[in-house]
Amino acid sequence: MYSVTAHLPLDHVGIAVHSLEGTARLFELMAGEACSPPETLEAQGVRVAFAGSLELLEPLGPDTTVGRFLQRRGQALHHVAFRTVDIEAELARLEAAGLTLIDPVPRSGARGHRVAFVHPSSTGGVLIELVQHPREPLHK
Repeated sequence: MYSVTAHLPLDHVGIAVHSLEGTARLFELMAGEACSPPETLEAQGVRVAFAGSLELLEPLGPDTTVGRFLQRRGQALHHVAFRTVDIEAELARLEAAGLTLIDPVPRSGARGHRVAFVHPSSTGGVLIELVQHPREPLHK
């Protein structure tokens, strides 16, 4: 269905949780690392903390995307994130391959990263996030 022309390494896995403080200990135990300090992303309606390669997502309210996700599915895997060094080029490549983009233009994410999401309707039901770290140079 899709041609494989690029390798995108796994960046992190997002897990929707009811409370960062209530679940941090479990995920710290599993990841073997302490959680980062919580960061509030008002525009995305979440508080986030990282334990290694696990991103914990706590909704700021029930009417947010993650809040609705938790109401439907409970605490669960929310998304899989892949790292790219040129997020705009990657979005163009994925769109040309027929994937539906939630974010045709990258937005600000946690830790100063640029992020964009691919709609699960075009990925077999999995929400995919693309992540470009601020220190990563663009390949042009």
